[in-house]
Amino acid sequence: MPAIRSDRLSAAQSPSEARISDRRSETPERIERPRPEPIQDQGKPAPPSPKSASWLRRHKLLAVLLALAIAAAIAGGVAWWLNSLHYESTDDAFIDARSSAISPEVAGAITEVLVTDNQLVKPGQVLVKIDPRNYIAAVDQAKAGIAQADAAIATSEAQRTAQQSAINQMQQQLTQAQAALTYSQEEYQRAETLLTKGFGTLQAAQLARSDLTQKQAALDAAKAALNQAQRQLAVIAAQQKAAEAQKAQAEAQLAQAQVNIARTTITAPFTGRVTELTAARGTYATPGQTLMYIVPTEVWVTANFRETQLADMKVGDPAQLCIDAYGRCFPGHVASVQAGSGTAFSLLPAENATGNYVKVVQRVPVKLVFNSPPNVELGPGMSVAPTVKVR
Repeated sequence: MPAIRSDRLSAAQSPSEARISDRRSETPERIERPRPEPIQDQGKPAPPSPKSASWLRRHKLLAVLLALAIAAAIAGGVAWWLNSLHYESTDDAFIDARSSAISPEVAGAITEVLVTDNQLVKPGQVLVKIDPRNYIAAVDQAKAGIAQADAAIATSEAQRTAQQSAINQMQQQLTQAQAALTYSQEEYQRAETLLTKGFGTLQAAQLARSDLTQKQAALDAAKAALNQAQRQLAVIAAQQKAAEAQKAQAEAQLAQAQVNIARTTITAPFTGRVTELTAARGTYATPGQTLMYIVPTEVWVTANFRETQLADMKVGDPAQLCIDAYGRCFPGHVASVQAGSGTAFSLLPAENATGNYVKVVQRVPVKLVFNSPPNVELGPGMSVAPTVKVR
């Protein structure tokens, strides 16, 4: 058996031979020693190692593509940096509009509310109706005042006509009294002449004097009556003017009452959407009370640029208006730049004359408008990220 034979052979060997055989069995057949690396000149670069050289040889296309990618990235970065010098942007921008607060101009109970929240309305569309009965009564009262004034004017006209007739009559009486006075003066002169020559009597002369005095008194009375009648004509004319003024006042009241009736129907001033609707049927509306807001469809962007960004910005510069709510950008342009910073027109403007003044870069509002109305719903306060090409 093989195992027994090996044991016998090992037993037949001497101890020294057994040690030598054990050492030979432990020593490897061939020991490779590292070869010394050749000494290279310090002035010449070391040649690539076999591994790296073999990798470049095996991946030449990948190395070329990697180099091209790095060059393209560097070129793209430089191009982007150069291109960014032509633009100014800000994140402090929002949609702006001139919203209209709808308020009644007359007081009354609301009878109808014909719109709802966020509804699109057209110019002239009825929004709210107020009870008009009080103003209808005011119209009727104004019409009655006009009729009363017309009657007073007619009465004054009749009085003036009658007074004019009385004046004409008094003028005739004055003419008659003047003629009688002239005849009495002539009779008195004849009686005095006859008395002086001795052909007349003293009684006849006295009668002529008395008649002359009466005719003079009658003439004076006729003149006074005519003067009084003429003055009464002026009084009648003043009364007529007062009646005409009352009529004008009544007509003004009628016009005001008719306007108030028209104001009981509140309509939309322009195309827009209803927001903040508080009007309700049955509530009492007072003048100046805000019932709703109408947000117009015509909006723009108010962008608060830093004052250091305005050196090259001018009216007409093209812009891209990116609306955060929709993630879309729309073309626009610069419409105007506010003449002053935003803080200058705030409720509490900055006071730079104080001793603790610290210089801060100011924000200046810039109005940006859309080149064409965007096909999305926009409202005041929505965030926008505008970019303006300034060079």
